Amino acid sequence: MRVACIQMRSGTDPAANAAIMGDLVSEAAAQGAQYVQTPEMTGLLEKNPKRLLEIIEPEESDPSFLAAGELAKRHGIWLHLGSTAIRREETGTDGRAANRGGVFSPDGTLVATYDKIHMFDVAVDENNRWQESARYAPGERAVTVDAGFARIGLSICYDIRFPQLYRQLAKAGAAILTCPAAFTRPTGKAHWETLLRARAIENGAFMIAAAQGGVHEDGRETWGHSTVVGPWGEIVGRLDHDEPGVLVCDIDLEEAASARRRLPVLENERRFAMTKV
Repeated sequence: MRVACIQMRSGTDPAANAAIMGDLVSEAAAQGAQYVQTPEMTGLLEKNPKRLLEIIEPEESDPSFLAAGELAKRHGIWLHLGSTAIRREETGTDGRAANRGGVFSPDGTLVATYDKIHMFDVAVDENNRWQESARYAPGERAVTVDAGFARIGLSICYDIRFPQLYRQLAKAGAAILTCPAAFTRPTGKAHWETLLRARAIENGAFMIAAAQGGVHEDGRETWGHSTVVGPWGEIVGRLDHDEPGVLVCDIDLEEAASARRRLPVLENERRFAMTKV
């Protein structure tokens, strides 16, 4: 089957971001993609907390969610909105949004949502200090989606550093793992490809990762390099830059089944006790 990653440089205007998403998704669909994934924070990249809360909408009126449903139906594709900032019922009391992704079926129906579980609370360097948990409420459930052609496991960006999540998604039947992201430039350069390949190899699964790239309106810099990895760890396709664009790849899902037969790690895994001496 044919899959696509949409690489973006989202800004602070949700309507403009939704329009750009529409153009790029249409380009991927025109190239025959049956599953299309957009990056983390497709609809809005705004690091000013006050302005973020002034802009965001509930899921049912968010411009990216609305556009994604229409695009999926228009093109007859599975469209995975990597994520965007969504106003929760509790946002008015705790001041935190949801970092939420959504998967739309070819008839435009929203079939699943996923809220990012692991919050990016880090100090990489002087220019990259983030406290995501101050602005976003973490999700509490892992999610897989039966897309007909395969079961897909959902994640977002920083989740990639927590292999236990992907093992559970794989054990729940996911042959395709996903990681739409907005990786920082220093962490992306150092770790992006290594982490994607590791999660694919560990689970005998394809990894599809659409990314944000470049210098954004709010001042942050993201790594780009959207990537598709095969279940044996090979790079199926990659954008070797941080510019907006479309990556289209053909994948053979039998390769995931073959990798799991050759290395049956999901079956061989055992529970064990821990001893500290």
